[in-house]
Amino acid sequence: MSERKVLTKYYPPDFDPSAIARTRGPKSTGPKVQTVRLMAPFSMKCTSCGEYIYKGRKFNARKETTDEKYFSIAIYRFYIRCTRCSGEITFKTDPKNMDYQCEGGAKRNFEVWRQKDPDDNAGDNETEEERLERLEREEEERGAMANLETKVLDAKREMEIADALDEIRTRNARIERASGKESAVIEKNPIEWAREMAEKQDAEMARMAFTTEEGDRVRRIGENGYADDGLTSESARGVDGTEKEVGAMPPPTFKRVVKKKKDFAAALGIKKKPSLV
Repeated sequence: MSERKVLTKYYPPDFDPSAIARTRGPKSTGPKVQTVRLMAPFSMKCTSCGEYIYKGRKFNARKETTDEKYFSIAIYRFYIRCTRCSGEITFKTDPKNMDYQCEGGAKRNFEVWRQKDPDDNAGDNETEEERLERLEREEEERGAMANLETKVLDAKREMEIADALDEIRTRNARIERASGKESAVIEKNPIEWAREMAEKQDAEMARMAFTTEEGDRVRRIGENGYADDGLTSESARGVDGTEKEVGAMPPPTFKRVVKKKKDFAAALGIKKKPSLV
């Protein structure tokens, strides 16, 4: 069994290397051709058998450099074969439209995005004067649109300025109203004004503390246990009009009172036997 990777070759005993003559063939004068691997740049239909070749299918193609150029950009031609009938299909690059152009052997399928507007071809047959007029007309239209956009922006800016002015006027009026009410307070000395405000708050708190919910004034209890309002209570006076001494109230006691526990056994019908001891 032979080796998979041959490192040495067999030379017969009668091998003479000088007998091998070196010859150079003529240079190819035609276009340069090389074999490349590519994918179909567009979907097409073979004109020989009607086979559909979708975009992106891979082929072993022959690449040929043509003599045509577009602004010093070389144009290449490719040769592939149909996958069904082996018919030759040729197409070349189109740098002007950034696309490919099918030459023969197949028909390119219809693509909506490649459909051109009839007005686009109007500039191919127009003269120089017509082209200048068309460019001037387009420039005027662009100028009119620019002026309209500028007017819209100016109107929007004016509206924003007017809104800002209204807000400033409203804020100034509110500040003036507030300053008119506080002008008398601001003219006083801040320390005196603070002291007066503190005294007013204290007087109000005292009034609320010595006033009942019904609005009556709470009277102070004197040493004799009666309301001290400058008059002696009638209950402390005798029949003859003389004042009687009223005994002082006993001081409160804080002795703990032990409550007697209830006997719940009788309520449940349980009778306890008397102890024998």
